[in-house]
Amino acid sequence: MTAFGYTMMCEQSRPDQLVADVRRAEEAGFDFSVISDHYQPWLPTQGHSGYAWSILGAAAQATERIGLMSYVTCPILRYHPAIVAQKAATMQILSGNRFRLGLGAGENLNEHVVGKRWPSAGVRHEMLSEAVDIIAALLHSDSDETVNYRGRHFDVESARLWDPPGERVPIGIAVSGPDSCRLAGSKADLMVAVEPKPELGEMFDAAGGSGKPRVGQVAVAYDADRDAAVERAHAQFRWFGLGWKVNADLPNPDSFEGATQFVTPGQVAEALACGPDVDEHVEKIKPFIDAGYTEVALVQIGAEHQEQFTSWAERELLPALRSL
Repeated sequence: MTAFGYTMMCEQSRPDQLVADVRRAEEAGFDFSVISDHYQPWLPTQGHSGYAWSILGAAAQATERIGLMSYVTCPILRYHPAIVAQKAATMQILSGNRFRLGLGAGENLNEHVVGKRWPSAGVRHEMLSEAVDIIAALLHSDSDETVNYRGRHFDVESARLWDPPGERVPIGIAVSGPDSCRLAGSKADLMVAVEPKPELGEMFDAAGGSGKPRVGQVAVAYDADRDAAVERAHAQFRWFGLGWKVNADLPNPDSFEGATQFVTPGQVAEALACGPDVDEHVEKIKPFIDAGYTEVALVQIGAEHQEQFTSWAERELLPALRSL
């Protein structure tokens, strides 16, 4: 049976609200939660971008059952992979072994802030592959074993985790095309994606991912007033249709503002489930299930509409999805 998750969207809510929201999501019966790891929002109208790892630590203490996952962290520029391994090990301890580490090749939007050149896609995948090797070596080594690494992009000198996790941290890799699917299939414990394309799973399987979990994500805009939901989705989420070849390279929220200036509310309403109709939401989520995703995380658009969403999801949406 497919598991359904709740997204802590750092770009649209304050850190303290995100922790309160995930607590309510756990009470509403969501199976797991994921969190975005951004330095900036996609659009100025979203207006937030707290530090995901502090929020994860607080969420681990505020909840008891719900699984937690970074969705996703880029370990190639803003963070060194050795530091990401330390973060993940700490989260696994704080959460009582409820944490999974989602990794990806990142976006210029978040990584350029450290003042380094934004690499081409091919170089980013090379860097991510090295980073995954380093992180896995540190997370899965014996507690008294040091890790040394000399790569094309990263070096690690006599590193060890002094507080290793009691259970192995599963590693997920975000995919969007053949190169990332090959990397995920060969090196990850699970596949991460935001598009319900069956071919992504097929390429993941062909590279060694057969039988491993696949975690998808889809945005929705629940509201008793459908017009208000469409307006909110257009104001905050119209960037989603640009595609990852564009999303990965634009440098700041103003760039996304300009790139989406001609996207209409009608186009957003056609692509995303908006309003109170459960059937409409199920119709937009179901393609992930049909494509073989074992888990689907939902993003409710709008910071001030999270409590209404989780209450409605508990009553109507989650039962409808689980009946499929």
